[in-house]
Amino acid sequence: MPEKMTIKRARRDARQGKAPSTQAGEFVREEIHHVREGKHGARSAKQAIAIGLSKARRAGVALAPPKNARARTRKQATRDNRKGQHRIAKPSARRSRAVTRTLKRERHTVVSRRALARHAKEAARTRSRASRKQAAKRAARTRRAHRQ
Repeated sequence: MPEKMTIKRARRDARQGKAPSTQAGEFVREEIHHVREGKHGARSAKQAIAIGLSKARRAGVALAPPKNARARTRKQATRDNRKGQHRIAKPSARRSRAVTRTLKRERHTVVSRRALARHAKEAARTRSRASRKQAAKRAARTRRAHRQ
């Protein structure tokens, strides 16, 4: 369950008309904090981000399922989106406990600044040059708007 402040920040982003990915960023941020403070670990930075995105979908953020993921992952993301629209049965206490115990055994260094930088670089490498350029232009436009 996401913290109230996280949901509040995401809702504020939605009210301001920000993109669903920006709203979801709040949940990812919360998840990274959880791993850093030792609440649980993660196998990789990618897993920590995926957990955050899943929480965002369950909280009602209109995120599309990942484009080039396995069918099973896409199906899971769609299921999470549906959970955001109306409550579906919670997982059993036994399953929930199993997941928590497994995550507690994982490492916490996977969300260090260095690890996240490595992940960002890797993710950028998979994108086309045009896509990266477009994102940079969008960021510059945002910075310009905030400076004035």
